[in-house]
Amino acid sequence: MPESANDLRRLYSARFKETADYRSRVWKILTKRFFSRWIDPGDTVLDLGCGYGEFINHVPAGRKLAMDMNPDSESHLADGIEFIRQDCSETWRIQDATLDHVFTSNFFEHLPGKDHLKKTLTEALRCLKPGGLLIAMGPNIKYLPGLYWDFFDHHTILTESSLAEVLTLCGFEPETVIARFLPYTLVNAARPPLLLLPAYLSLPFLWWIKGRQFLVIARKPGPAL
Repeated sequence: MPESANDLRRLYSARFKETADYRSRVWKILTKRFFSRWIDPGDTVLDLGCGYGEFINHVPAGRKLAMDMNPDSESHLADGIEFIRQDCSETWRIQDATLDHVFTSNFFEHLPGKDHLKKTLTEALRCLKPGGLLIAMGPNIKYLPGLYWDFFDHHTILTESSLAEVLTLCGFEPETVIARFLPYTLVNAARPPLLLLPAYLSLPFLWWIKGRQFLVIARKPGPAL
């Protein structure tokens, strides 16, 4: 990865320290009201590019893993979450076919290039059980001309279509491909009242007005174990 551990620590501390509490509360609602529909209480879930653990801290699951290169990530994770600090484009320290879900949000754009993305997806496929899901969110370059590059560590540009295409290339079967889902970012942006978020999630026509991030869900072929 191009950024050193110290760079990551400093970059994300500066970027997220002002919104950490608000982000955590947003993700508590997102996991409860939206993403938990795919996850059963006994499932094994990996949060890929976990950041400060906003998703994995709140999701109900039997076994929870979190992967990131930022050494500060571990200190933000709830008790019982297994932290894996490594380059995600290298072989994961996870056994074959042991994950029910791989979740990732606003991470693939930080990978140095498309070859790293393909290697990462190949590892996700290996580690997922047959029938397991990869759930990915990220900024959609189609709706963010210019703004996409406001973050120094954005490298790989993606749309919902290009991600679905590479997922297919790597052996996944895309099932849900949504071009517009959530607004772009909470960094240097307004913080809407949290009471509005459940309504937003329940009214998909609003996604097409405010959404700038894609949501892509893809399945590993094969019957569920």
